[in-house]
Amino acid sequence: MSDEGPRGWGAPLHARALDAAGVGPGCTLLDLGCGAGAFARAAADRSAVVTGVDVDRSAVVAAAAAVPEGTFRVGDAHDPPAGPFDVVAAVQLLSHVTNPLAVLRSAGRVGSTVVLTVWGREDECDVRAFGEALAPWLPPRRAPTGPPPLTEPARLRKLVTLAGLTVDVFDEVACPFDYPDADALLGPLLMSGIGRQAVGRAGEPAVRRAVLERLSPQRTADGGYRLVNTFRVLATVAQEGRGVRR
Repeated sequence: MSDEGPRGWGAPLHARALDAAGVGPGCTLLDLGCGAGAFARAAADRSAVVTGVDVDRSAVVAAAAAVPEGTFRVGDAHDPPAGPFDVVAAVQLLSHVTNPLAVLRSAGRVGSTVVLTVWGREDECDVRAFGEALAPWLPPRRAPTGPPPLTEPARLRKLVTLAGLTVDVFDEVACPFDYPDADALLGPLLMSGIGRQAVGRAGEPAVRRAVLERLSPQRTADGGYRLVNTFRVLATVAQEGRGVRR
């Protein structure tokens, strides 16, 4: 599932992650995979001292503009700055890195507390409706192989434990994705890879009809659409003798 969504969708998730890690004034926070800086901005608004890294240079530039009081650089989450930091955050990052376990181990070495977020299971997220609507024009889904995905709570807990970290907070957050109208809902989908593939096979009118029909239960009284998606927040116990105040 893509982490992209309507503007502001991540605010409840960011707030819960910051609460779970005890982020407040003077807290030093490293934002791994900072993207355009939405989470870093939320942390800075709590008077945290923010450092961010991302492999995408354009994202680093955007983050620096969004959080001018922070420090941002191009860097790999597998090899974070030495710190030490009170909090290391991996917000919607682990599904995008080569080795999530290595990232968590590195985060634990440079941070007192590690906080991370991931999607909930597919059946816990309304965005699954996009794939369901387009399924007739997409290749059949392959049966999953290998270990369970990080969306499975047991898998996530095991990964954190293997990284040598101890779970302190494990919570769920419901984040509404609100779209003001059908065009706002469909626009990003039609430009996505699966959207273009479906349009190429069936034509845009048929794709639009299928998606809007599938999402009719999510239509609001004012003609917009609300898709509610579950995310998980996990924070580790602060290392003895270091860390933020709770």
